[in-house]
Amino acid sequence: MDISVVIPLLNERESLPELVARIHATITGMGRTYEVLLIDDGSRDGSWEEIQRLHAADPHVKGIRLGRNYGKSPALNEGFLAAQGEVVITMDADLQDDPAEIPELYGMITADGFDLVSGWKKKRYDPLSKTLPTKLFNATTRWASGVQLHDFNCGLKAYRKDVVKAIEVYGEMHRYIPFIAKKEGFHKIGEKVVQHHARKYGVSKFGLDRFINGFLDLLTITFVFRFGKKPMHFFGAMGTLMFFLGFLAIAWMLGDKLYHVMSHQRARLVTDQPLFYLALTAMIIGAQLFLSGFVAELVARNSPERNSYRVSERLGL
Repeated sequence: MDISVVIPLLNERESLPELVARIHATITGMGRTYEVLLIDDGSRDGSWEEIQRLHAADPHVKGIRLGRNYGKSPALNEGFLAAQGEVVITMDADLQDDPAEIPELYGMITADGFDLVSGWKKKRYDPLSKTLPTKLFNATTRWASGVQLHDFNCGLKAYRKDVVKAIEVYGEMHRYIPFIAKKEGFHKIGEKVVQHHARKYGVSKFGLDRFINGFLDLLTITFVFRFGKKPMHFFGAMGTLMFFLGFLAIAWMLGDKLYHVMSHQRARLVTDQPLFYLALTAMIIGAQLFLSGFVAELVARNSPERNSYRVSERLGL
């Protein structure tokens, strides 16, 4: 199969018939085999019944219904697991992404050799309350990930099949799929300016909580990729540094005390100095961080995935 179109959705019943019809017209014109995977993420507006109707009318349309609303990332992950196409296209179900972009995205994967191509909604039809946080989010993600994309959160993306089968998307990590793909060794990541349309049906699912959670997820994914299999490198280093600084402070205070005593000068009690308690706290926290790193290292060593690596090719085996 040439193309799998993966569409996660939540309460988008009204837009589904038009979206599927436009996808069908676009890919049929390309002369490619395809499937449309509609992932119902716990909709309550009759979206699943509409998916069933569309499937009965067109076998290209397939559906997955999640038991409740888990979020966009789990829905995408289920779609990636089920996708059979050599090129996987993701898009949102609200008709703000244009299926007419599919041929060029497909060509950038198959002809230009990109592993992943992300859409860039250069001109957006969203309110200022959504576009401003998005710009700040994208700038922060570019800085943290090293992936130079303008629009990480654009739902319209294209992937080689190898990419979606090699990555796992969970929590709210769909925003960082290019970052995840890069860490898995897929470095040829491109970008394409795509048309953005105003929402035609339904209401936006964007909220302030998603914006805040996005930054927390960025911290999580950065830490996991860097220290997930070697947590002692982080906790041990931080713990050793804090313990050493605390020890130096106490040693300095004790040395100063001894100097005054030997010089027959009056000196403050060590325990009367605020620095003593700060140093003691630093040593305690340093010891706790070191022990946390040690425990985390034991957990990582006993993980069944401790030696799980992506092998891209084998020769003579």
